[in-house]
Amino acid sequence: MPDKAGKLKRMPEHSSPPQMRRGWGWLMPPEQLLKEKGRSMKSTTPTHTRLMHDIFQGEELVFNLGLRRFPPFATQKVSSGKLNAAVRVAQAQMYVRFLAFWWLVLGAAGLAAAQGTTPLNPAAPPLSAAPAVAVPPDSARKATPAPRRPVRPVVLRLATEEADAAVLRPYRYRRQLPDSLAALREVRELVLALQADAYLTASADELRWSRGDTLHVRLYVGEPFRWARLRNGNLGDALLTRAGFREQLYQQQPLRPREWARFQENVLHEAENQGYPFATIGLDSLTLTGTDIEGRVVLRRGPAIVFDSIQIIGKTKTKARFLTKYLQLEPGQPFSQQRLRDADRRLRQLPYLQVKAEPEIRFSQGRARVYFLLDDRTANQFDAIVGVLPNPNPGLGQKKVQITGDVTLNLRNIGGGGKGLGIQWRKLDATSQLLDAQYLHPTFFGTPLEVSASFNLLKQADLFLTTRPRLQVAYPTARAGRLAVFFEQRNSRLLNTDSTLQLATTLPDNVDSQFSSYGLDYTWNTLDDPYFPRRGLLLSGQAAIGTKRISRNSDLRPELYDGLALRSRQISLGGRAERYFRFGRAGVLVTRLRGEALVNDRLFLNDLFRLGGLATLRGFNELNFYASQYAVGTAEFRQFTGPDAYVFIFADQAYLRRDLPDDPYPRDTPTGLGAGLSFRTGAGQFQFVYALGRSKQQNFGLSSGKIHFGITSRF
Repeated sequence: MPDKAGKLKRMPEHSSPPQMRRGWGWLMPPEQLLKEKGRSMKSTTPTHTRLMHDIFQGEELVFNLGLRRFPPFATQKVSSGKLNAAVRVAQAQMYVRFLAFWWLVLGAAGLAAAQGTTPLNPAAPPLSAAPAVAVPPDSARKATPAPRRPVRPVVLRLATEEADAAVLRPYRYRRQLPDSLAALREVRELVLALQADAYLTASADELRWSRGDTLHVRLYVGEPFRWARLRNGNLGDALLTRAGFREQLYQQQPLRPREWARFQENVLHEAENQGYPFATIGLDSLTLTGTDIEGRVVLRRGPAIVFDSIQIIGKTKTKARFLTKYLQLEPGQPFSQQRLRDADRRLRQLPYLQVKAEPEIRFSQGRARVYFLLDDRTANQFDAIVGVLPNPNPGLGQKKVQITGDVTLNLRNIGGGGKGLGIQWRKLDATSQLLDAQYLHPTFFGTPLEVSASFNLLKQADLFLTTRPRLQVAYPTARAGRLAVFFEQRNSRLLNTDSTLQLATTLPDNVDSQFSSYGLDYTWNTLDDPYFPRRGLLLSGQAAIGTKRISRNSDLRPELYDGLALRSRQISLGGRAERYFRFGRAGVLVTRLRGEALVNDRLFLNDLFRLGGLATLRGFNELNFYASQYAVGTAEFRQFTGPDAYVFIFADQAYLRRDLPDDPYPRDTPTGLGAGLSFRTGAGQFQFVYALGRSKQQNFGLSSGKIHFGITSRF
C-alpha cells in the first residue's frame, strides 16, 4: 500500500504451515511428489504490488491413493525445518502402516489355511466342520467397489481490514462452494473484479485451510487508483475522436483497466485501418502521486503501408483486375485490415467462387500484397422441364392436351469478369406464361458500380399482358451492404377485345395502365454461403414512387371512365428479412419475413402482386393469389446430412389484403405446412416438397396437398 511519500511499499508476506489430512500415506516422499507435479513446496504469496495479470493461480492437488483430497500448496510458505520434520513423520507412518498391512494379510492367510487343512483320518470330518458351501470360481466373483466418500462443500471466509470491509460490501460472492478448486476460482474472480474497479493493488495475501473444508482468505483491497490527468501526446484530433477519447473522461476519474484497454484497442484499430498495421500505443511522462496517475498517451505509428496488388492462387478463371475493383483494394491505397475482412466476406457470397482459406498478406518495403486462395464453383445452371397434361375444359379451337414447361438458364462469371445472364420461361397452364430475364455487369467501366437490367412478362390467360422492364445502378459498400437506385416501368393491357367489353356497364377488373417509378433499394447480406447458408442475416428493402396512368380502352364505353382519376400518384414498398441460426452440428433454423404493399386510391386486378407456389407460399398453386398488401412469415428447420443435403419441415403463414371494390374475399390468412428434402444427384440438386394449404377457398386435406419438386443442374 502507498506510504506517506506516495510510493508503493511491499507488504509483509504471511505464511502458515500446510494442513494435511491423515490418510494412507505416500507412495513417494512429499517433496518428490510435488516435484512430479511441477510445483514447489516453497512458493511465495502475491504481494500488494502485483497488477491485474499477476494473480495467483490456484490448482487443487489430488492424491488418488485412498481418494483423499489434500489442500493446495500454491500460496503457502513452509520453513525447511518444519518441512523435514513433516517428511520424517510421514515416512515413519508409512513404514508402520506397511508392516501392519502385511501382518494382517499374512495372519489372515494363515488362519484361512488352518481352517482348510485335511484331517488325519480322511474318512472323518474335521472338528466342528461346517456344511460344505459351493464357492464360485474367481472369474465369477465380483469385487464390491469401496464406497466413494462424498466431497464436502467448502466454506469461504474472508478477512480484511475494517476500511476494506466497507469496499467489499457491494461485491457479491459465494460463501459456500462445491470443492476447493471452485473456492480458489471464486477468490480469483473477486480479486479481478476489484482490480477492474480501479483497486489495482488488490490481492489475496494468505490462504489457510481449517478442518479441511473451510478456506480462510486474508484479502487486501487497498486504495483506488485514478487518472489525475491524461493528455494527448501525438495523436491527431480526428483519430482521438474516432477512438472515443474525451479528455474529461480521464481527468479526476477512476482508473479502470478495461476502459483503458478498450481505448487502446480502438486507437490501434483506427491506426491499422489508416495504413499503420504495426502501430503501438503507450503512456509517456508518467508520474505517480499517491494513487493519482498523470501522463500523456503516445502513438508510435511505425512504417506506413499501402496495398500493392492482388494475387489469385487456385483453379479459377476469375481475373485479378475484376477482384481489385470489386473488392475495392486498389494499389496505392492505405492498408486497411477492415477492408480485408470485408473482402473475405464478400468473396464468400459470390456463387461462382469457393474460398479455400482466409487471405494471406505479405509485407515488403512498405507495401502489402494480398493472396486469395480461390477455386471455381459450379454455378451455371440449365434446366428444361416439359409437361403434357389433359385440358379439362377445352374451348373452341383449343387442343385436348396442354403443354406446360419450365426452362431456366443462368450463366455466371462470364469471361472471368463477374458478369451474369439469366433467363427463365414458365408456362403455367394452357394460356398463361411467365418470362424473366436479367443481365448483371459489375465494375462498370472500371468503377465499383454494378449496372443491371431486367425484364418481366406475364400473360394471364386471355385477360391481360403485363411487362415490367427495370434498369438499376448499385453501389456495393465496403462491408456487407448494397445501395441501388432504379427506374421501372410497368405496362399492362387487356387482351380480350370481344363484344363483352362493348356491352359492359361497369369497368372490368382489369384495365390498360402504366406505372413509371423511381426507387431506392438496399440490401445487407452476411450469409456464410449463397446456396446452403448455416448462419447469417439477410435484410433488403425497397421503396418506389411514381405516376400511374390509366388509358381509355376503345372497346369500352367512354362514360365508364367518368369519375376515375386517369393520372394518380402510386407508391410501392417491399421488404425482406431472413435469419439463419445454427443448432448443434448439423441443424439450422430459418426464419423469414417478407412483404409488399401497393398504395393507390383505385387499384385493379392486374395491378396487384402475385404469390403462391414453391418460391413464396407452399401448399398452393403457382401465382394463385392476388394481393395489394401481403406479408408471409416462414419458420423452417433443416437437418443437414451432408454439405448440400438436408431434410426439413416448415410452416408458412401469410396475410393477404386486396383493395378492390366489391371483392368477396378482401382479406385472407392462408397457411402452408409441410416437409421435404433436398440432395445432390448426378443430374443436379433435387428438391422434393409435400405441403398442405389452407385458405378461405381451400381446406386442409390430403386431396388438396401439393407436391413441389424440381432439379437444378449446375455446370
